[in-house]
Amino acid sequence: MTDTASPDSEPTETTRTADANTSTARRLATWWSGHVRTYSYGGLVVAVLFLWASATPSLLPRGWFFQGAVSGGAAAIGYAVGAFFTWLARYMVSRKDPWPVPSRWWWTGLGVIALIGTGFMMYWFARWQNELRDLMGVERLAWTAYPLVVVVAVVVLIVLMSLGQAWAACLKWLVRQLNRVAPPRVSAVVGGFVVVLVTILVVNGVVADYGMRALNSTFAAANDETKPDSEPPTSTLRSGGPDSLVSWESLGREGRVFVSKGPTVAQLSEFNGAPAVEPIRAYAGLDSADNVHDAAELAVRELERTGAFERKLIAVGGTTGSGWVNKAMVDSLEYMYNGDVATVSIQYSYLPSWLSFIVDKERARQAGIAIFEAVSERVREIPEAQRPRLVVFGESLGSFSGEAAFGSIPTIAARTDGALFSGPTFNNQLWVDTTDGRDDGSPEVKPIFGDGKYVRFIADEDDLKRPDAPWSNGRIVYLQHASDPITWWNPDLLLREPDWLDEPRGADVLPSTRWIPIVSFLQLSADMAVAVNVPDGHGHHYLSAVPYAWAQILQPPGWTEEKTRRLEPLLTRD
Repeated sequence: MTDTASPDSEPTETTRTADANTSTARRLATWWSGHVRTYSYGGLVVAVLFLWASATPSLLPRGWFFQGAVSGGAAAIGYAVGAFFTWLARYMVSRKDPWPVPSRWWWTGLGVIALIGTGFMMYWFARWQNELRDLMGVERLAWTAYPLVVVVAVVVLIVLMSLGQAWAACLKWLVRQLNRVAPPRVSAVVGGFVVVLVTILVVNGVVADYGMRALNSTFAAANDETKPDSEPPTSTLRSGGPDSLVSWESLGREGRVFVSKGPTVAQLSEFNGAPAVEPIRAYAGLDSADNVHDAAELAVRELERTGAFERKLIAVGGTTGSGWVNKAMVDSLEYMYNGDVATVSIQYSYLPSWLSFIVDKERARQAGIAIFEAVSERVREIPEAQRPRLVVFGESLGSFSGEAAFGSIPTIAARTDGALFSGPTFNNQLWVDTTDGRDDGSPEVKPIFGDGKYVRFIADEDDLKRPDAPWSNGRIVYLQHASDPITWWNPDLLLREPDWLDEPRGADVLPSTRWIPIVSFLQLSADMAVAVNVPDGHGHHYLSAVPYAWAQILQPPGWTEEKTRRLEPLLTRD
């Protein structure tokens, strides 16, 4: 006979285990309903789609950190977009019954699809990355990079979504307070407006202000440093040297590099097989004067002190934010004219180019106008038969600064003897106007304007021959790569497909690269941070085509194509 437990007997082990399992199930159910369902199902669906889209190729190879940051940021923005439209649908549709809530099976299905789809996209991400890296001659990623991409993406997504939920909680709290004195829909509109306004004020007035102060402080400290291979010049023909009107310390880190480098008289003489003269390099740093106009006047006085206006050529260089100048552009001219060259530049910011590009472009514009007008005015005082040739150049934000003094391409041709701009930005107004007004049938990545009468757009030296048409004096060259994110980044990428992705791709852009709203903007933003970490001829790395461009622009007396080929391996950017 089997004993049965009485109601007052102690619970058996089996009963206790069942109770514990029931309690655990309840806790899981409570956690599910109280935490997971606080997220928007529609938002997560769009987040997953954006996450997958972020793995598609863009212009440059990306390491695990930047890819993870792009993927996490894309997923967070996707979540916000999906959550907003889900809310909007609920708000706009009048229903008697409550809006249906996705069941646990829907959530489970989304999780499974997300995991399988993400694994599939990581496979394709690896294939695209290998294809792009092989195209540009960059080392392939190690297998350990791919799980790191996922880790970084998850961390970025969690942080951004947490910030978003905190923002939404503030909005809900404010709406609840307003509901006491206003109808619900009025409360929602007013509350949303107030929270958005406060957010903008906080970001602009606090985050941006303190952030810029911190950045300026950090990069000002870097500006005070001196690179190991930079030494005060001993020549009177260099700023910062003996008898100079500017001190070595005031030149800034990049200015000190500029005046302490370059080919020597012996190197120039040996290369050209004739006695050379010492090139002149004048520079005014951000700490050399109170503003860019004073810096420009100071730089011109430096040119006068060194006898620069008696040289055959004067080159006015636009600098990047930190004051950097592509040395290949200057060295090429000094070799071509056997040292009979004076080059002048001024610094206008402490920030690196990509930051100045976003927040400091007005100072770059003012600096470009100030230095060119100051030099040009002095040149025009010289009798025309005795005037030196005058050229302008610049790379990246330096190209924006360099073209700022001119209202049109014909104006550059009329007021100078040539111009070379590499890696232009979307802020370069003349570049934009010329590209938009390109001849029918020419692509945006390599346009032809006015049948090439004044200006040529090139990716390498072979493009200097296109179009096969007469090229006037005062020649202008824009050197740009189809894979340069600095050139092709534009806020319009958020919602509008650019021509360069609608037309046949450039030579170093994968055919599989596609425009995806919002995501392409994030991808190119990340690409900008690594734009120079690729070999010459790709991204924002401009070197070998520089001497070929200058040779065609200026056609120096006695210079030959054979000399250009010999010069190319002697050049460096830094």
